[in-house]
Amino acid sequence: MIVEPGALLAAIDSPNDLKKLSPDQLVQLSQELRQFIVDSVSIYGGHFGASLGVVELTVALHYVFNTPYDQLVWDVGHQAYGHKILTGRRDRFPTNRRYHGMSGFPKRSESEYDAFGVGHSSTSIGAALGMAVASDYKGELDRQHVAVIGDGAMTAGMAFEALNHAGVANSNLLVILNDNCMSIDPNVGALKEYLTDITTSRTYNKVRDELWNVLGKLSKFGPNPQQVARKVEAAMKATLLKQSNLFEALKFRYFGPVDGHDVQHLATILNDLKSIPGPKILHCVTVKGKGYALAEKDQTLWHAPGLFDKITGEIHKKTYSAPQPPKYQDVFGHTMVELAEQNSKVMGVTPAMPSGCSLNIMMKAMPDRAFDVGIAEQHAVTFSAGLATQGLVPFCNIYSSFMQRAYDQVVHDVALQNLNVVFCLDRAGFAGADGPTHHGCYDIAYMRCIPNMVVAAPMNEEELRNLMYTAQLPDMGPFSIRYPRGEGVMPEWRMPFKKIAVGTGRVVREGEGVAILTIGHIGNYAVKATQQLAAEGLSVGHFDMRFAKPLDEEMLAAALSKYKAIVTVEDGCLQGGFGAAVLEFMADHGYSVPVKRLGIPDRVVEHGTQDELYKECGFDADGIAAAVRELAGKVAAKTPAEKVLR
Repeated sequence: MIVEPGALLAAIDSPNDLKKLSPDQLVQLSQELRQFIVDSVSIYGGHFGASLGVVELTVALHYVFNTPYDQLVWDVGHQAYGHKILTGRRDRFPTNRRYHGMSGFPKRSESEYDAFGVGHSSTSIGAALGMAVASDYKGELDRQHVAVIGDGAMTAGMAFEALNHAGVANSNLLVILNDNCMSIDPNVGALKEYLTDITTSRTYNKVRDELWNVLGKLSKFGPNPQQVARKVEAAMKATLLKQSNLFEALKFRYFGPVDGHDVQHLATILNDLKSIPGPKILHCVTVKGKGYALAEKDQTLWHAPGLFDKITGEIHKKTYSAPQPPKYQDVFGHTMVELAEQNSKVMGVTPAMPSGCSLNIMMKAMPDRAFDVGIAEQHAVTFSAGLATQGLVPFCNIYSSFMQRAYDQVVHDVALQNLNVVFCLDRAGFAGADGPTHHGCYDIAYMRCIPNMVVAAPMNEEELRNLMYTAQLPDMGPFSIRYPRGEGVMPEWRMPFKKIAVGTGRVVREGEGVAILTIGHIGNYAVKATQQLAAEGLSVGHFDMRFAKPLDEEMLAAALSKYKAIVTVEDGCLQGGFGAAVLEFMADHGYSVPVKRLGIPDRVVEHGTQDELYKECGFDADGIAAAVRELAGKVAAKTPAEKVLR
């Protein structure tokens, strides 16, 4: 289905076309842009509420600034759909987040208007500051640098580190704080309360407006009365808000709060700010999901709702005649409550993803034992370590790709102290349409090289529950459990807990000739492959190893002794991953059978459905079967006729 843009939007193929409009036309353009996003996302899917909330800001930014020469950096990128549509990608927008289509996030290789690639939060200020310092060094003193960051992303340590540096660097940097009290879930923490105080202080806002109106017109204050106004305003903030302004303490010039949905006023303000040197922050108050009533009302649900009827708001969901397997994240969420009911030491921790990882189930049932610490992965890990020193057992749930941000804390604060922190790594392996910024490619490799760390992956929901149960038993130490985005394979999944001996796998299928060794959910694709091969007359062994560290050495030695060739399969990077662990074991113990490793290759794999990406990288069921056939053929060619594989 073709989504038709409005009359003004249809004529805009670049920001230069936008600049031809009159200020009065910006309101209509904003309405058309918002409607185009609603129409497109309802049909093709994608993130929703965040981009609706910054429509007017996006229009004003490209209207005022000379992009791409002036550099515009979006934080995270959920809010950048309008930016993409206005910068020459309107007609390609239906391919957004689809295989071989447009990325759902800003991406330097996709457009010169995407000044910085973003998928993880809180990087915009540091990146824009680096660009600003580079411009100073190159003598490009007319160049503007703008970072658009949400109040949720502002809670991360990286954002404060960059603010602290920018205040002394004194480069030409404008930070726009998009304040809607939301990231994906409602924001938490003292910064949220601080911003709310600024936003809602009627006395402050009323006096501030009157101060600027009066002092700005009086010439008796000298040639620059606004300087006097700013000094008086700073004192007023400290008095009326009962605290100094955080941003001005960091040597930023603070402006706001302003209405982030008044496009004409925003254009005027941004134009004025262009002439003010040094680091500045513009505090814009917006509504996530603005212009679509249901998205404004339930901002978490409408962050990325999937396909929906734009008229009724009905979100389209598949209906099934039989019970379906649950999502792994929901198995985690419900299992957390069960474990916590049995063990008073169990606690839950997540960095701003309670609904994304389903810890919200425990937060509702046991609010004093489950914590959303904000977008702060490093703190989440060290906070968990602190809990563990006091005899508690924290389950720290972080997406695999986000855990990369807390790697030092995993090593230094957890592993070196051998603390029983359980890391539940959601979205391990290919994350689907979110693409390479969210793929969990590296956790097996980066976790298994850490002393004291157990590295495990369940093949199904029952194994996830049992691994979680095992991890909270006494004297377990650091424990990593990875599982993918999406559904498992067991409609009847709520089984009684059983302890799994650490470092033990299980035999899924006995065979001859070639054995498939898998770890994690991808083993279910190997099951399909062995069924295909059996129909062809090839009897293939299959072992669910469950642990990349420690390996089940007894099972591995038995497989290497019996089978003439091995295929390893993992939904993770080949370098340093599970297959590499098998090769290390073979080298250490003198085994020399042929091995074919399947997994994520040493390149950036773009976005697409998980099945599309498994196929691209050769470890879907067909790819696994093909690898077995290839090895079987090679082994048969070297074997006497009476021993040919069957």
